[in-house]
Amino acid sequence: MVLVDSSVWIEAARRNGDLACKVALEALLEEYEAALSSPVRLEVLSGAGRKERDRLGSFFAVIPYYPLEERDWWEAVNVSWRLRDAGALVPWNDLLVATLSLRLGCRVYAKDKHFDAMKTVLGIQLYEPGPGGSYTA
Repeated sequence: MVLVDSSVWIEAARRNGDLACKVALEALLEEYEAALSSPVRLEVLSGAGRKERDRLGSFFAVIPYYPLEERDWWEAVNVSWRLRDAGALVPWNDLLVATLSLRLGCRVYAKDKHFDAMKTVLGIQLYEPGPGGSYTA
């Protein structure tokens, strides 16, 4: 399972978005490996244009969804402190995605550079697409 960050959904939804990102997301969806979290659902759907809402909503309705639990919010505070002490300031939504990935033991697919810092400090696992954007286990 791979938690797909909003940065990937947004890039893939762009008409002129990165083709490798689009192909990689499609591969994750085809392999039933893409998963959604509540902060990502909020960020992507709240920013979606009228034409994209139905299409994104259709994807989001059929892929695995992992809501945050109360313990995730408290752990995100600890994660934030660890990152801040290491000199990395990360937006709250990215903190929540990283925290959830740590609890679930899964990788994160993100185009956002904040996740590189979190990989170094927290040890989160990042998904990197295979050749041509293909899914690699």
